[in-house]
Amino acid sequence: MTANTGDRTARETLTAIRRHLSPQLALVYGMNGSGAVEARGEGARMRLSDGRTTLDFGSYAVTLLGQRHPAVVAAVRDELDAMPVSSRVLGNRATAALAEALAGWADPGRLTKVWLGLNGGDAVEAALKLARRATGRRRVIAVEGAYHGKSMGALAATWNARYRASLEPLLGGVTHIPADVSAVPGAFEGEEVAAVLFEPVQGEGGVRPLDPAFLKALADAARAHGAFVIADEVQTGLRRCGPRLVGTGLGLEPDAVLLGKALGGGVQPVSAVVATPELYAPLAADPFAHTTTFSGHPLGAAAGVAALRVVEELAPRGARLAEVFGSGLTRLAERHAGLVTAVRGQGLLWGVEFATRAAAGEILMELGRRGLVVSPCLGRPEVLRLLPPLVATDEDAEEALALLDTVCSAVPDEFRTPAAPALTVRRPAPRPSGPGPGSNARSTR
Repeated sequence: MTANTGDRTARETLTAIRRHLSPQLALVYGMNGSGAVEARGEGARMRLSDGRTTLDFGSYAVTLLGQRHPAVVAAVRDELDAMPVSSRVLGNRATAALAEALAGWADPGRLTKVWLGLNGGDAVEAALKLARRATGRRRVIAVEGAYHGKSMGALAATWNARYRASLEPLLGGVTHIPADVSAVPGAFEGEEVAAVLFEPVQGEGGVRPLDPAFLKALADAARAHGAFVIADEVQTGLRRCGPRLVGTGLGLEPDAVLLGKALGGGVQPVSAVVATPELYAPLAADPFAHTTTFSGHPLGAAAGVAALRVVEELAPRGARLAEVFGSGLTRLAERHAGLVTAVRGQGLLWGVEFATRAAAGEILMELGRRGLVVSPCLGRPEVLRLLPPLVATDEDAEEALALLDTVCSAVPDEFRTPAAPALTVRRPAPRPSGPGPGSNARSTR
């Protein structure tokens, strides 16, 4: 693509977005890309319309396997040549293969039932329906700071008032509690609870790992009251945070795990509820109680099977990258105390919190100009997320850390505060004793 062609492509793209999607969206995209738009992706990098290349450590956690991973692309191409859509009247081999793969991967022998959707919100909606139908109860307990989607049902479990404004009343019966062990007992008083719903690490909420003691207390209380335990791992699952699933790695034994984002290998949209037979019972009795036209569509199913296989192959690489980012971001926080107020993270999900929202916005745009795409936290705009892919090299990681260091050094004084000690990087909890699911037993954190 020549410079003139790239400029024209960018102008036409941003003009169409401004006219038909949102003027504000076009403005944001134009600023983030310095007038350029994305043109092609490969591995950990994207090429832009103006010829620049940029590291993709964002993409809202979708590109865990990078852009266009060859094994996932090949699986989708094969399915495209065979059966790209299902009749929904006959059984489909690809759909069945993904369900079987997930049942054998998430928590073998316990989470044996699967419902397939297109995105994380789909999975949340399905899980909430199942919990209500299976228990005959309506109340759900979620956690302050949670993000579970923006569809009307899932939105009720999302904490941020920005998304709820002018849309209430939403789905009734959702109670949000602080992520504190002391809040758990009182949460179950009154109306009986159908389910508890939580993200082990809150992504949009500022990359906030929830205290394992709180999660255990919440899960134990749910079981004691006959409620289901639902772990939203749309962002944290598939080894994004180290173990296959954070919730099962902590020994919480959730009744369902929700997957999405990276499940399609960065090539196709697909999500899943992987559940116990008890929670899934309403769909086993009536499979038409909750359906969508593209549930388990063959292209997404093929991508999902390939993605699960590649994720396991690259797991050691992820452990190495986690070490690089953990130590690198700790040093960054020490060098830029007062600007960087906290670093939190686990595995390949890291949040850098800045003194002000303005500082985070300035750094986001400057990183984009210099060749690093990261994701803002919509619920906590002062936090930027780094979501490196499993295919990144050590050199890619060091380049990203160096860019972040350089940009932090250049932040104008008006965005800074008096120096204060940066918070310690949040590390995974100690591994519990006993077996775990990454090696045929239950994985640990």
